[in-house]
Amino acid sequence: MNGLQNSTYFAGYIISNIIGLLILWTAIKKPALARLMLVLIFGWACGLNYFLAHQKPEAYLNYADTSIKWYADFIHGWFRQHITEMVSLIAIGEGLIAVGMILKGWWVKLACMGVIIFQLSIAPLGVYAAFPFSITVSVAAFFILRKNRLDYLWKYRLTKRNKEIIYK
Repeated sequence: MNGLQNSTYFAGYIISNIIGLLILWTAIKKPALARLMLVLIFGWACGLNYFLAHQKPEAYLNYADTSIKWYADFIHGWFRQHITEMVSLIAIGEGLIAVGMILKGWWVKLACMGVIIFQLSIAPLGVYAAFPFSITVSVAAFFILRKNRLDYLWKYRLTKRNKEIIYK
């Protein structure tokens, strides 16, 4: 696959996809824990993307290297002139997803839909977006939507007796 020649990047790609599979497995078995994992990932991505958008916006042009043609054309065209603004908006969206995952009810539903839409929209970026991580995490968000009680994340607790996440 184009983009995986660098051994350091290849290791990150493999780790990302293992994490994606772990999130999917957790979403099936313990959806509240999967929500917490998504809070951490999207919170981290929010901070990282916002920082990079303002410090090294040209780094986002590399995504064109492994993207499908019309994504690459977009990146080298309009996006090139608006990197900081667009990536800042994406970072804010990632932050809102993280916050939504902590809350309850329709906030969690919106956050899960946001995860699905966002992850499916970056899938065409290819291996630089750790494809198929985006598909795996989209499926995990779907399982969270279907299986979780959708209460505030802090209302779940870990019991010492059986080590399972239960509803308080």
